[in-house]
Amino acid sequence: QVQLVESGGGSVQAGDSLRLSCSHPGNIAISGMGWYQKAPGNQRELVAFMYSGAAVIYGIAREGRFTISRPNAENTMYLQMNSLKPEDTGVYYCKSSVASQDSWGQGTQVTVAS
Repeated sequence: QVQLVESGGGSVQAGDSLRLSCSHPGNIAISGMGWYQKAPGNQRELVAFMYSGAAVIYGIAREGRFTISRPNAENTMYLQMNSLKPEDTGVYYCKSSVASQDSWGQGTQVTVAS
């Protein structure tokens, strides 16, 4: 497992935007990268995931507000979060998949006040 580097969390008001970034070290082929949210009292759930062929899946109630991107298929991924809602509050974890090996970041806190 490798150490992913996450950044971009913070505390905002409802309706604001944040951009998260996640970098996977090294120059290797990545099968996919994505973000998961761990809200208080809930299990970790999918926010968005992008596969190496650029196919993307979004979690419930994210598409249209959130956009995942990985410019030039580099090993840095971004999550643009717009129109944030209080229910978006939680710890956001980056995940990368290389062959059959998944790696997770340490998480970055996102807090959205109403």
